[in-house]
Amino acid sequence: MKRQGASSERKRARIPSGKAGAANGFLMEVCVDSVESAVNAERGGAGRIELCSGLLEGGTTPSMGVLQVVKQCVQIPVFVMIRPRGGDFLYSDREVEVMKADIRLAKLYGADGLVFGALTEDGHIDKELCMSLVAICRPLPVTFHRGGGITERNLQRILEGSGATEFHCSARSARDSGMKFRNSSVAMGASLSSSEYSLKVTDVTQVRTLNAIAKNILV
Repeated sequence: MKRQGASSERKRARIPSGKAGAANGFLMEVCVDSVESAVNAERGGAGRIELCSGLLEGGTTPSMGVLQVVKQCVQIPVFVMIRPRGGDFLYSDREVEVMKADIRLAKLYGADGLVFGALTEDGHIDKELCMSLVAICRPLPVTFHRGGGITERNLQRILEGSGATEFHCSARSARDSGMKFRNSSVAMGASLSSSEYSLKVTDVTQVRTLNAIAKNILV
């Protein structure tokens, strides 16, 4: 079966297979790509972390070193992104083998849940592949992923219109690098990428603001 992803459409849907919910009646999940962001998310009131790498590409599988240290630094559950590369969600057989290996490693290093998605070449959910991955994830819970997110501008409208009790955001802001030496002649990555001297980090204040909006609506 051929598989493909349509990156323009963004969805998140929970596959029930474990713990869910929160004591305050809703669950705020913050997507992070560093230990600092994970700590800030918890400080701001997040109920769960989605741990990724490469957020500029929509999130890819993080290193097991990052997972291990994040688990040492936070008390809230950590769900790990399983995505071998950026781009679409149509995976080759070798990429699927990488995903299976990453799931096993994430479980070994303490993941509380896994996050992934896979599509066929015509944009439908690849049920066969997803269920085979879910089987490897057991007994951990799984979130189906194809991007998405929440901002202060749309949170109230989404919660009031959908009745959702779980929501996902990155809540990041720019933080200036501590580097004193800066080489303006050479840039890391593509020329259109953001400056290497401006770091995107989860913002405690933004997390608290979104948390307060949700509490006002749902509690």
